[in-house]
Amino acid sequence: MPKTLKNFIFITMAALTLLIFSGIYLFSNYLHATLAKQEAVKTSDAISSQVFATMYQVMSKGWSRDEMEQFLASTKDAFASTSHTIDIYRGHSVEALYGVIEQQPMTENVLQAFRDGNKMISQQGGVVTTIMPLQAKQECLLCHTNVQTGDVLGVIKVSNDLSSITRENNIQYAIFFLIALPFVLVLSFSLSRYVSRKLDKSIGRFNAKVESVNSVKDFKNLDIQDIDLGFGELNTILNNVNSLSEKLRNIAVDKDLLEFEIRLLDKFIITTEVVKDWREYIKELLIEINRVMDAYSLFTMFRVGDESYEIEIFWKAMPTPETIKVMEEIARKEIRTSPHFDSMMHYHISHNVAQEDKQMPHLSHEEIELQTKSLFLDTPKIGGIVGIGVQSLLVQDQIRYIVIEGILTTLINLVGSVKAIHKYTKDLEYYATRDPLTTLFNQRVFRDLLDYEIKRAGQHNYQFAVFVIDCDNFKPINDRYGHSFGDKFLQEFADILEATKRPEDIAARYGGDEFTLILPECGEREAYHEAEKLLKAIENLSLPTPDGGHAQTTISLGIAVYPDHATTSKELFNIADGMMYRAKRAGKNAISFPEEKDIAEVFKETQNKTILVLDAIKHDKIVPHFQPIMRVMDGDVSIHELLMRIEIEDDMISAGEFIEIAESIGVIHKMDYIVIEKAFKKIKETGYEGLLFINLSPKSLIIGEFIDKISELVYQYEIDKSNIVFEITERETVKSFALLEKFVQNLKIEGFNFAIDDFGSGFSTFHYIKKFPIDYIKIDGEFILNLHKNNKDLAFVKSIVALAKELEVETVAEFVEDEEALNFLRKIGVDYAQGYHIAKPGENFFIR
Repeated sequence: MPKTLKNFIFITMAALTLLIFSGIYLFSNYLHATLAKQEAVKTSDAISSQVFATMYQVMSKGWSRDEMEQFLASTKDAFASTSHTIDIYRGHSVEALYGVIEQQPMTENVLQAFRDGNKMISQQGGVVTTIMPLQAKQECLLCHTNVQTGDVLGVIKVSNDLSSITRENNIQYAIFFLIALPFVLVLSFSLSRYVSRKLDKSIGRFNAKVESVNSVKDFKNLDIQDIDLGFGELNTILNNVNSLSEKLRNIAVDKDLLEFEIRLLDKFIITTEVVKDWREYIKELLIEINRVMDAYSLFTMFRVGDESYEIEIFWKAMPTPETIKVMEEIARKEIRTSPHFDSMMHYHISHNVAQEDKQMPHLSHEEIELQTKSLFLDTPKIGGIVGIGVQSLLVQDQIRYIVIEGILTTLINLVGSVKAIHKYTKDLEYYATRDPLTTLFNQRVFRDLLDYEIKRAGQHNYQFAVFVIDCDNFKPINDRYGHSFGDKFLQEFADILEATKRPEDIAARYGGDEFTLILPECGEREAYHEAEKLLKAIENLSLPTPDGGHAQTTISLGIAVYPDHATTSKELFNIADGMMYRAKRAGKNAISFPEEKDIAEVFKETQNKTILVLDAIKHDKIVPHFQPIMRVMDGDVSIHELLMRIEIEDDMISAGEFIEIAESIGVIHKMDYIVIEKAFKKIKETGYEGLLFINLSPKSLIIGEFIDKISELVYQYEIDKSNIVFEITERETVKSFALLEKFVQNLKIEGFNFAIDDFGSGFSTFHYIKKFPIDYIKIDGEFILNLHKNNKDLAFVKSIVALAKELEVETVAEFVEDEEALNFLRKIGVDYAQGYHIAKPGENFFIR
């Protein structure tokens, strides 16, 4: 037992014993003092009565004054050696006849006795006083002629001092205490030894059991019911402690389990590395699990789309062949019993070992308890089961069962996310580069490839040709037989184009019934030959119609050759496009080559636009317009996109007509500064508090001072940086990826937000979502225009939305032109919509 407790018991016992003895002694002393006081009062009263009687007697004999004084002196002397003091006071009537004698000063009690003639007994301090008045009788009137019967002639005061008795009692108490103290100490020590020995044994057993608890398992085995502390009250406390421990056993969690649960939370972060090496990730997870519980294996069974099952079994160590068979049978059973899987589908089982240098013992069905969790989604079409194989007894432990549930939740989210992202990636990468109807490259890819071919041809000094092809009279076919037939017709057309072109040529659907072709290392003569070959092939296109006829078409084809006709992608395409329209005007089913005047017209148009741009900068004709972006679910408009316009008299020229010229002559950043400053000024003047999306030209990336300049404008006009969202067009920035990465990081550091414009239009879509801190994805309008008419466009947009939700990024749909498209966007969960159906751009912020 601790010394403090022993000392406490000893001191308590000693104090208690001493208190008892002292109480007894003090009580007896009190009785003695009380009796002594009562005796003193009786004695004083007797003395005063005796003196009183004697004085009456002598006074009746007619003593002289000298005799009376002698009597008084002898009376005082008789009690001088005792504790009694006698004082006799002469009243005023006696003094008038017989003169004044020497006497003590009268106290208030003596004066009171003179006034009322009453006997009085009082006690003050340790002195008991009896005061007795001497009243005149009839016989006294003979000598005391100046009084009447009953008048007070004098007062006798007898005082008894008891202080000597008190001192004697105190001395006796001190002697008693000194004699009793050793006995008290011995008795207290004996009692404390008896109590402490009794407690020491029980508390020692209790401490030993408590000290043996080093884990939750030890705690659950703790039993203190057999400990007896020897006292009913202490045993009651001990029983309550035991009851509390019983309750805690059901909720106690090991420190290792808690730390593991915390580490498990980190596993929910799905990074690019996790997606790439998810199998290694799960191996590490299995090793981590075995630090807190015995887990033999993890397994995943997933189906993506209409693919076969992918079954992956992960072992903590090298399993025996028999154990592998056991686990494979468990996996097959899960497939057979799951309502989500078709048991007839093909599946492949792969085994992965976390620690190949270690061997596992053989495990039977009875030794493995399998806990599973399922995940099945309609969008994207993905589903599967994950499981963990642990010791059978572990599942009976409620706490570990909860931990197992946490592990399975992590596993299902991890593998499900990896599989979903894999599916999203495959779909997005395909639709980002392909036209969903014809599977040819789309317009965005065509533009990128045309830019690439110009660079390559310039470096290697060769020619190449560009075809712009339009189906003659396709609109009547589409209107007469419907969109479904029209789609099928375009697919047949695309198949012929793909089959007829050279292997190295690049075919694309530019839009509608317009197609393009890039022919590398091809001069004018060879280009014309390939064009004639294509015209003849299309003549053979004949598709049976629903009314029993056949639908046929011809083509109008325009050609431009690099570098003979132009040296930029824009000019090269414009020339070929112009030649296509010339072929149509010439009667269709024709090929058209550019002449010198055609080329001159293109250069003249470029020169005019250059003058237009420079004049707009010089004379401050660049103005901001704002297009509303509406929240789909509730129609709220708290976002606008900033658009640049050039004002010419009463007309407004949109950026699409001059942006490439401004970039080519190196003034686009100046135009950006002007329109942004005017927009900020508008915000301050109107008090607009919503978000502002700002399109940035790729050329702005190479201007080192750009962000500093924008920050100055933000400070000047008191703009909240978090309300500014910079848009980078994904297609255009692919050429400067490293520069873009640095640019975006600087934007985020400054506090601005970031959006990818025309998402899905180029090759680098997934580089952006993996590398950059994206806040918004603006879905390319080409996929929105036919959303409600084309299932592939709809599937693509759904995939983008699902991926954005996984990444907690908001989506904006561009080119929303009708209510039907808006309803589709609302159903599939797009966050925001932008387009002419919402509102056209204007000079002011939109207020609904």
